[in-house]
Amino acid sequence: MTSTDWRGRLDENTDDSPVDETLPRRREARELLAVLLRPHRTTVALLAAVVVLENVARLSVPILVRRGIDHGIPPITQTGSTRELLIIIAALCAVVVVQATSRMFFLRRSGQIGQTVLLDLRRRVFRHFGRLDIAFHDRYTSGRVVSRSTNDVDAIQEMLETGFDSLITAALTLFGTAALLIYLDWRLGLMCLVAFPLVVMLAAWFRAESAKTYREVRDSAALVIVQFVETMTGIKAVQAYRREPRNQEIFDSVADRYRDVNEKTFKLLAVFMPGVKLVGNVTTGAVLLYGGYRVLHGDMTIGTLAAFLLYLRMFFEPMQEITQFFNTFQSASSALEKLAGVLAVPPAIADPRHPVALPERVRGELSFDGVTFGYVPGRTVLPGLNLTVPGGQTVALVGTTGAGKTTIAKLIARFYDPVAGAIRLDGVDLRDVNQADLRRHVVMVTQENFMFNGTIADNIRFGRPDATDAQVHAAARAVGADRFIEALPDGYDTDVAKRGGRLSAGQRQLVAFARAFLADPAVLILDEATSSLDIPSERMVQRALKTVLADRTALVIAHRLSTVEIADRVLVLEHGRIVEDGAPGELIAGEGQYAALHEAWLRSLA
Repeated sequence: MTSTDWRGRLDENTDDSPVDETLPRRREARELLAVLLRPHRTTVALLAAVVVLENVARLSVPILVRRGIDHGIPPITQTGSTRELLIIIAALCAVVVVQATSRMFFLRRSGQIGQTVLLDLRRRVFRHFGRLDIAFHDRYTSGRVVSRSTNDVDAIQEMLETGFDSLITAALTLFGTAALLIYLDWRLGLMCLVAFPLVVMLAAWFRAESAKTYREVRDSAALVIVQFVETMTGIKAVQAYRREPRNQEIFDSVADRYRDVNEKTFKLLAVFMPGVKLVGNVTTGAVLLYGGYRVLHGDMTIGTLAAFLLYLRMFFEPMQEITQFFNTFQSASSALEKLAGVLAVPPAIADPRHPVALPERVRGELSFDGVTFGYVPGRTVLPGLNLTVPGGQTVALVGTTGAGKTTIAKLIARFYDPVAGAIRLDGVDLRDVNQADLRRHVVMVTQENFMFNGTIADNIRFGRPDATDAQVHAAARAVGADRFIEALPDGYDTDVAKRGGRLSAGQRQLVAFARAFLADPAVLILDEATSSLDIPSERMVQRALKTVLADRTALVIAHRLSTVEIADRVLVLEHGRIVEDGAPGELIAGEGQYAALHEAWLRSLA
């Protein structure tokens, strides 16, 4: 894969090859980071120059100390002017000011760039998750989604804030001090550099081991988040079935694993950091011994030995910074690989390259031409379905569980594409229509009736954010929701609480109908929209349905035949095939499956 291909997948998501995010994606992670930093490359180059300036200023301090000791401070037996010492002190002050100023500039500008990059990354991740198909979200747990968008982004934030600065500073210090050690005294310098291979070997070992460990840390962190989110999301079921002890056991298990892999990182640090310090201290002792001997014999000045020891300390300090960078980098690298894997997954339901515009006024005519579909290979749900629904007709789909009713609804909403055949809206293949254009005309209301955080008015205008208050009120009035809304203390400004917890099932259903009515689609799909309602709530919703379904094509999926009675046409499905098709009255008068279902329903009412 070329860099161009990668950028195309980030920006257009047109690649058709499936990607497994669990596979190592180091190259893609680096390319993702390059894409994020590309708009700031001029500023990044400027910041690199500022870091160089800062480190040159810092590295010049021991040289000035050497000059001050050897030339600015006269021996005890001599008297002299302090002029040169004052000049050296002034130069030292100037160097410190340059270092502080450049550091301040770097921190301000790098912080701005880092936050801009993170904002871009968060937007990309959120946008991409929103564009991925329903099949992806069915297999990708909400906890993993949360982990990608929070935990992994935080790891990258830490690297951007401290990692690159530490790495550049460490590299410049390492090579700069090495050159200056040789310059000050080549014999002492070579003696110091003998220890360098030991440090390199330690660093190489740490890098290899920490790469594997931090990848385990990211995986374990995701498992902790997944378990926590799923338990809290389904807390009602957890408590109802007394699952608290079992869920606690599962959480303890994943949390223990998370602790264990984090302990592995500390064990690596416990070897690497003391190892580097040991090599550095032994080398410093050897230099002090040999350098002191040479000073006593007049082969080296005290200033040179002092400067040498200062540089030697600088020489080993970067190893500690590199250690910290490895920690940050390995964590961020694993996070980048995860995010790169997600961003590389192309949506299975993609917009066409050359979309076909729907007619200005959509009639809502639907046709299934030899549609074959299955959720998994080898298991067909719809085996070659042929069906035509004229515009404006209300069609009820009935049948046993697994007959294919909801599958038909999902295909019309284009949550999935058929394996073979075509589904057309007013003669246009759904795959040739932009999804935004299609979903302006096709709306699906499910039995979950998901309510978002916010007010009742916010939830009604969910499909039309620009709708006025008057339009929101009119939609609620049309479906009969205005009476209960206006009876609430805050009316339309009432906060529905988490997932609509302040509303009853019937009230949530009416809000969902008002939302659909305001969206004004040409095709409306009701998937078990009244299955969770009691009899009074169902009657209230039935009245709203007559208003919602008027003058539009509607597909109603229901087990309650009271809902089916409002349909113009009933389709009885069995194993993905239509076994009965007709008006409700005609089928009731016959002796088929629908008549039997109707008779059983009447007996249940008695």
